[in-house]
Order: sequence, then structure tokens, then C-alpha cells
Amino acid sequence: MMTGYFWELLALFTIVLIHELGHAVVAQFFNWKIKKVMILPFGGFCDVDEHGNRRMIEDFWVIIGGPVQHLWIAAVIPALHTFGLLSADYAQQIVQYNWMILMFNLLPIRPLDGGKLVHLYLSTYQSYLDSFRMSVIISFVILMIFHFLVFFIHPLNINIWIILIYLDVCLWTEWKQQRYMLMRFLLERHYGDQQSFSRLQTIQAHSQDYVFEVLSKFKRGYKHMIDLDGMDGEMTLDENEILYAYFTEKKVRARLMDLVYVS
Repeated sequence: MMTGYFWELLALFTIVLIHELGHAVVAQFFNWKIKKVMILPFGGFCDVDEHGNRRMIEDFWVIIGGPVQHLWIAAVIPALHTFGLLSADYAQQIVQYNWMILMFNLLPIRPLDGGKLVHLYLSTYQSYLDSFRMSVIISFVILMIFHFLVFFIHPLNINIWIILIYLDVCLWTEWKQQRYMLMRFLLERHYGDQQSFSRLQTIQAHSQDYVFEVLSKFKRGYKHMIDLDGMDGEMTLDENEILYAYFTEKKVRARLMDLVYVS
């Protein structure tokens, strides 16, 4: 109100709120655990307590549940102007904000929805850890391109720089927490009751490999069997044996052959 942009900010925050509630409604439909929905000075986020073990189609719908809201907003605003509830200038401004937020949110940069879609796509053929790392790297490259564009086109636009710095911090934080993200994925896979496996994958491993090395190869939507070589005869371990040894028996530095000899 002090800057004289009350109605503009009201429009922006309303659009962001509807966007985040779109994520929350779809997540609630699939019985996801929703921790909170937050609106920040430069955006918002819907924080869910799910870590990559739901069906990918559910993840897809939760991600696009936010962007889809912008479509009906774009249809409703002209109608409100037609009925005289909004002035022409304000309605046009809201529509511009609406498309601006949508296009920005679809950029392939984490933690934006576009970056989450990239991670989801990479998860279809890479391990959870590798897909996470690759999505962060892709986000970083694209974000650096935006840094250069802003520097040469709008170097004094403080609002854009604040958003870019916020994304920088988010990416750096996610990169540092990649092992933590993997642990959450594996813990939920071990203790959770919402796993959905549509395919079976065999992981080739050596008896001298560490348990964590095998866990790092786990993929979303796959049930894993681990074939061991370097031992007498053939030996196969189920992924549940690996998870149980690592998290329940606390064999965090064990090798695969240790699990076989114990059994």
C-alpha cells in the first residue's frame, strides 16, 4: 500500500495462491500428505510429505495441478470485465500477470514446476539419484543463461534479480542435500506403505560393492533384484534385504558379500 501498488500485488498474490491451491487439491485427491502451503513475497510453494515413491502419473498430475489453474483464470477475468466487475485496464493487467506467472513457472528450473517435470521425465530411465542430479545441473545451466540475459537486457531490475538469487539459493541447497533426498526416497521405500511398482529391474553388482552403492541405483516405479557375481555359484538378493540391512540393522558400511554370509 505504501508504494501504491496494492491492487497489482493483490492480483499477483491471488494468482499465486490459486496456483498453489491447485497443487494441494490434486495432492489431496491422491491422498498425499500435505505439510503446508506457503505464499512468499516472490512466489509460493505447496510442501508435500511424499518422496518419489508414488505412481509417476500421480506426480505428473500434482505438478501440473498448479499451471492448469491459469487456464480458467484466463477465461474468468474477461467474463468479470464483461459483467462490469473489473475495469478494462485492471482486467488486462491481471491477464498479463496470469500468463507471466504461468510461463515463468514452466521454465525447466528447479524448484519451479518446469524443473519438477524435467526431474520426473529423467526418472523414467535413470536412477532416482542420477535423475535428481541431472535435473539440478540442467536447472543451473538454464538459470545461468537467464543471469546473462538479465545482466545485458535489464541489469537494474531489482525484482528479477531477487527472484534469480532465490532460485540460486534453492539450487545450491538442493545440490548439497542430494544425499538427504536419496535417504528420504529410500526410507519411504523401506518403511512406507504407498509404494507402486509397475516393473522389475535386475541390478548387476559385485560382491565387493557397498550396500549404499546399490541403493544409489534404485529407480522410481521399479522393484529391484540384485544379481551378485564374484562368488561361488549364483546369488540374488531382493531389494528388501538390502533396505533392511541398511536401515534396520544399521549396516551402513557393509558390503554385499557381508549380507550373503550373514544369511
